[in-house]
This record gives sequence, C-alpha cells and structure tokens, in this order.
Amino acid sequence: MIEVTELVKRYGDFPAVKGISFKVEKGKIWGLLGPNAAGKTTTMRILTGYLPATDGKAVVAEFDVFEQANEVKKATGYLPEVVPLYPEMTVSAYLGFVADIKGVSSSKKKEAVGRALHAGGLESVRHRLIKNISRGYKQRVGIAQALINDPQVLILDEPTIGLDPAQIIEIRELIKSLRGERTILLSTHILAEVTQTCDGVVIINEGNLMASGSLDELTASYGGRDGTFIRLRKGGEEAAALFRGLPGVETAVPEGGEVRIEWGRGQDCRDDIARLAVEKGLGLLEMRPAAMNIEDLYLKIVSGGIVQ
Repeated sequence: MIEVTELVKRYGDFPAVKGISFKVEKGKIWGLLGPNAAGKTTTMRILTGYLPATDGKAVVAEFDVFEQANEVKKATGYLPEVVPLYPEMTVSAYLGFVADIKGVSSSKKKEAVGRALHAGGLESVRHRLIKNISRGYKQRVGIAQALINDPQVLILDEPTIGLDPAQIIEIRELIKSLRGERTILLSTHILAEVTQTCDGVVIINEGNLMASGSLDELTASYGGRDGTFIRLRKGGEEAAALFRGLPGVETAVPEGGEVRIEWGRGQDCRDDIARLAVEKGLGLLEMRPAAMNIEDLYLKIVSGGIVQ
C-alpha cells in the first residue's frame, strides 16, 4: 500500500533524504523512527504529495506520488506535526469545513463528519469550541480531520507529541483501533510509540535508511546472539565466572543485580545454566530472555554500531 524506492530529497546542496527504500503492507501500522532531523517529516510530506522529491519513486494506495499527486491526496489522510486547527470553530463545524476542502460531496458530508467524530471519540465535545478542549482532544480532532475523506492510507507525523501520559495512551489506542481498516505510517522519535503501536518499523538517521522490517524480523536479524538474564540470591562476578565456563557460553557479566549470559545463535544453554545454578547453590530466582529488542537495535543504529 506504501512503497518507496530510492527516494531522494535535497535542499540546495543539503541532502535531507538519501535514497531510502521501504514497503508497508496493506492494513499494517508501521513506524518511521529516527532522531530529530533524521528526515522523517520530509519523507512524509513527499508521500502525501505536499513536497516534491528530487529523485526516486513512491507509490501510495497504488498511485504514483509524482505522477498522480491529486489521486494520492484523495486516498490519504495526513496529520502534520502542527495540527492546523481553527480555535474559534466548534469541533463539528471544523470537520465539516475540512470535508468541504477535501471534496466530500454535500450528500455525504453529514455522514462523513459523524463517522470522523465517532472514530476520534469526539461525540461528547462535538459542539464545543476547539480552543476550549484539551490538548489530547485537539490531537483527536487532528486525527479525525485526517479520516474525514475515509482514506485508505493514514500518515501521522508525531501523533502523540506534547501530550501527557494519559493522553498518549488514549491516542495510541485510537491508532491501534484503525489497524486493518487502513494502512498507517506514523513518524516518531519515541521508542515506545513503535513497540506499543506498530507492526514494523523503518529506521532512518541523517537521511539514510538504517533498517526496515517487522519488529520480530529486525531483532532476529541483527541480534547475532541469544541469551538470558538470571537473578540469583548469590550473584555477582563470582557467579558470572562459573557460567563463563559452560560449553557454548560466550559472555556472562553481572548487570544491576542480575547476570546476563549470551551464547551463539542456534544454541540454547538454558538447561545447563539452570543445572549449574542449582548444583552450586546460587539460588536461582528468575530466568528471562535477553534477546536484542527494538530499543537495543535503535540505540546501536543511531550510535553507528549497526549499519544495514
């Protein structure tokens, strides 16, 4: 539903996006993850037809972004980082106004506004002035306006920025409720947005594509080693040294009251680890996986530790 091939954007001599390629399947939620100034907003503006690319190709909802920009806009809902709201309008009036701008026919306008209000959980504030509703509700209005034309694709730029923790949870749940009905690409520099909301991720840094795939695929591909954390009554370096002597174990180091033990991909040393802990009377309290997660992967990528 979204396919990007060798996309390039230069501002004069400055390359903001440097030949990135990725694909988001229909009905999935993917995150566009990267630090500030990574090129996320530029990429989204290109995909929504609001900014021309320097080179490359992009297809959204089966339309070529550069050759069929108007069709792309009809098939896409866009939430920019700064939501374009009119504070003196009521929520319903604003959504009706957006419906007019987006070419929703008069015969379908009432239905479209009602559908957007319901999808955004805005029925209780539909008659209130936008200036008098909370920041969280304003963000919901922004998402509702992106839904007003019943788009196939949603592109959301930093959808939870500036919200308090409770509002962030509300917006995450709203986005997840749209999974399957629409293909969603959301940009963020917050790891929790990806791990708690998305099916897959595109990681970019300084305009370069660093990684792309489902969360499970990426962590498996870049992990290199498997391992476990164990919590012991008698831990520390002395215990770690015992585990380092086991066949197959590559590292065993104390970390914050636990011992992290790693072994090569394709092996499984957990039985031997548990047996040794019991035999030596170390008091095995807990054993849990220590495979690389998306947070580990992201931090290694942006620090230069991993390159695709």
